[in-house]
Amino acid sequence: MAAVLFDFSGTLFRIESTESWLRAVLAGAGAESAARLTEAEVVTAARALELAGAQPGGANPVELPAELAGLWAVRDQSAEQHRAAYTGLSRRVPLPDPALHDALYERHMVPEAWAPYPDAAEVLRTLRAQGIGVGVISNIGWDPRPVFRAHGLDAHVDAYVLSYEHGVQKPDPRLFGVALEALGAAPAETLMVGDSRPADGGAAALGCRVHFVDHLPVAERPDALLPVLDLMGVARRRVTPTQA
Repeated sequence: MAAVLFDFSGTLFRIESTESWLRAVLAGAGAESAARLTEAEVVTAARALELAGAQPGGANPVELPAELAGLWAVRDQSAEQHRAAYTGLSRRVPLPDPALHDALYERHMVPEAWAPYPDAAEVLRTLRAQGIGVGVISNIGWDPRPVFRAHGLDAHVDAYVLSYEHGVQKPDPRLFGVALEALGAAPAETLMVGDSRPADGGAAALGCRVHFVDHLPVAERPDALLPVLDLMGVARRRVTPTQA
């Protein structure tokens, strides 16, 4: 095995909670907008945004509006479609200022909105130290490289293959092909790691091995990436009590 491809959201990083997302935007919008929502209304609005699937990287819509279904299916093929799909869902939830919907979209792209899973750094660092190629392949409408840099993980990534930069999204084999070419790896020697069976499972069509993790909050998934090292035949770093 010579290379590993990782999904971004729900695999290496997790977006903040919907309530944290909304509160951060309200705080940045100024006292007037924030004051127009009571504490109970903030909690209610956050829950409504979550059910609507309005937060990129968060939960999918519980019920997808018919007028957005076509756009939703291709949302990751361009930055414009991605923004339109998610702000379209967000606008189904009443907020005190219409500008807050665009502010919510902008918020989800800042590094502070994301947290790496606890074992992400160790796994990426160990793979690179063993000369194994590391790629990030993501269905996304914006550039996550600043997120990796802000959290100190960019140095461990050889290539980023982002759907919106290529106009094609997983599970289309073409996107996986771009990633394999970028790493100079053959499918049979590559492992795909992701949280979505429909999307990330597309790598199997090219002959890649696939390993799935659960899309859980960071605190609930401390070590789900560590088995990747076992699958790649790489020894995990042993931590002594003085190093812990």
